[in-house]
Amino acid sequence: MRRALLLAVLMAQAGAWACVAPPAASISEDGPAPPVAKGGDGRDGGYDSVPGWWKPAPDHGDPWTWGEVSGVAVDTPDRIVVAVWGDRSADGERRPDSSNYLVVVDRDGNLIENWSQWDDMLNRPHQVYISPYDPERHVWVVERGRGRDVSMSVLKFTNDGRELVLRLADDDDPETRDEARANPNPGPFDYGDPAVLAFLPDGSFLLGDGYWNTRIVNYDAEGNYLMEWGEPGTGPGQFDLVHGLAVDSDHRVYVADRRNNRIQIFTKEGEFLDQWQDITDPVGVFIDERETVWVISASLHRVLQYSRNGELRHSWGTFGGPGGVAGGLFRPHQIDVDQEGGVYVASWSGGWLNKFVPRADADPATLMLPTLVLDR
Repeated sequence: MRRALLLAVLMAQAGAWACVAPPAASISEDGPAPPVAKGGDGRDGGYDSVPGWWKPAPDHGDPWTWGEVSGVAVDTPDRIVVAVWGDRSADGERRPDSSNYLVVVDRDGNLIENWSQWDDMLNRPHQVYISPYDPERHVWVVERGRGRDVSMSVLKFTNDGRELVLRLADDDDPETRDEARANPNPGPFDYGDPAVLAFLPDGSFLLGDGYWNTRIVNYDAEGNYLMEWGEPGTGPGQFDLVHGLAVDSDHRVYVADRRNNRIQIFTKEGEFLDQWQDITDPVGVFIDERETVWVISASLHRVLQYSRNGELRHSWGTFGGPGGVAGGLFRPHQIDVDQEGGVYVASWSGGWLNKFVPRADADPATLMLPTLVLDR
C-alpha cells in the first residue's frame, strides 16, 4: 500500500514537471547571452605560454644544458635576470667548468649578459631579486653554497653586474642540518642554508634562513642586523623550511612554511597573526599590486591565487616534466611579473624559464599584476 502511494506521488510530480516549459536560452534587453565556453582544463589560466622562449646558452652542446633554473627577477620587459645552478647533462652530471650561474635575457629569451665574472662566488644561487624601492635597481642573490668552495651568503650587485656592493656571510658554514640546528642561537650571518628575501620601503629587508636555521632575520638597508624570529617545529611561529616571503600594505609578513605545508602570517616584528593550512609544498609567495596573494606550489606544479584572508580563488599551471605538456611547469620555484603583464616562472627541476603572456579574452581577476609597491 505504501509503495503504491509513493508511486502515485512521484507520477503526479512528474506530470507537474512535464507541464513546465524547459528553460529558454537566457535573453536580456541587450540580446541573447553569449554561448557557454565548453572544454578546457585551466592549465594556463588566462595566459598563453610562449613556445621556444627559453633557449640554450651559446656554450651548450652535447651533453650539456642548463642546470636547475632557480630564480628570476624582472628589471624591465627587455631585461630579465635569471639564477641557474650552472650546467648539467641529461642524467644530472654537473659540468666542471660551468659558467652560467647568473644570466640576463631579453623579452624574446635571447641571452644578452652572462655574469661569469662572479662564477667563483656562486654554486647554488637560490633566488634573485630587485627591490622595487631601490632607484638604482641593484640585483640581490641568495647563495646556498655547499660546493665549489662557495659560502652561504647574501650578495648585492650593481644593476649591470660590474660591482659587488654588499656581501653578508661568515664563511664558516655548518656542514649538515643537524650541525646547524645544534646551535640554537646562530649569529647574524651564521647562515644555515638560506633561501629567500623580501624588502620594505625604508630599504630594510628580511632573509628567510631557511632550510636549516628556520628563522627570519631582519636587516637594515646597509645589512646591519636588527632582529629575528622563528625556530624549528610545527606550532605557530615555528618553521620547517622557510621558502617564501612577501609583505602586504599593512606590513604583514607572509611566510611559505614549506615542509609544514602552510602559509604563516606575522607582523614585521614577528608577532604571529594567522596561518593558512593544507597548502601543498608552498615554495614562494608573491603579492601583486591589487594585493592578491599568489602562492607557488612546487609539487602541484601550479600557481595558487588567494585573497588576503586566505580564500582560494583560482589556480593555474600543470606538469611539464618528462611526459608533461608543452608550456608546463616542473617544480616551479620563483615567479615575477613584468610591467606589461608578462609572467616568468622558473622551473627548478626542468631547468627552464617559462614566459606567459595574458590572453586578450582572459578574466582580469585571474591575471597577475606586477609586485605590490608600498608607499610607506
